[in-house]
Amino acid sequence: MPSPNIWHHPATYEVENRAFDPDGLVESAMAGVASWEDRLLLDLGCGSGYHLPRWAETARSVVGVEPHPDLVRLARRRVRGLPRVDVRHGAAQDLPLPDASVDVVHVRWAYFFGPGCEPGLRELDRVVRRGGTAFVVDNDATRSTWGRWFARGYPGIDPVAVERFWAERGWHREPVTTRWSFGSRADLEAVVRIELDRPTADAVLAEHPPAAGLDVDYAVNVFWRTF
Repeated sequence: MPSPNIWHHPATYEVENRAFDPDGLVESAMAGVASWEDRLLLDLGCGSGYHLPRWAETARSVVGVEPHPDLVRLARRRVRGLPRVDVRHGAAQDLPLPDASVDVVHVRWAYFFGPGCEPGLRELDRVVRRGGTAFVVDNDATRSTWGRWFARGYPGIDPVAVERFWAERGWHREPVTTRWSFGSRADLEAVVRIELDRPTADAVLAEHPPAAGLDVDYAVNVFWRTF
């Protein structure tokens, strides 16, 4: 499934990545469940590779997998010179990795539709070693300012059904409330406009005028499972 935000607006998505979770709360939630230190980490749907250097600081090795060839090129350029990072072209439903080869999996935003990603989950069953852990970071449309905006922009996504989908498959949920923190109003507006359709973006930006500041509270669910 194409990602209209990063596939078509990689530079603006880079701004979004820099703005999201400046306090590292998502990473802390992950680390509280399973460490990737001295382990092989798979960043599935790695996009332009924004997180790969961070994982490589402590992981034994890092593999980024991304389906969009243009983003694969950007990710490879980003990690040039990092010998323990490998970026591969591939899809979640057909991972270019051998059986039982991965210790930790990080998936951010790539699975947030829940039902429909079963082929990718079967591939995780194949590639994650026994005792390994997978994390899926997902928007929580039930709370926070961004959650309300997301619910308006994607009314077809039922957050209760999404949570039930993961729970029925043995995944745990760790709710995290973090924030976007932008350097300018122009950056905030640009990011909102690649994430929401025009009418919804216009409406929520009107409700969040410049006087509201450059931070937006943002709720996520960190779903995780140990294999």
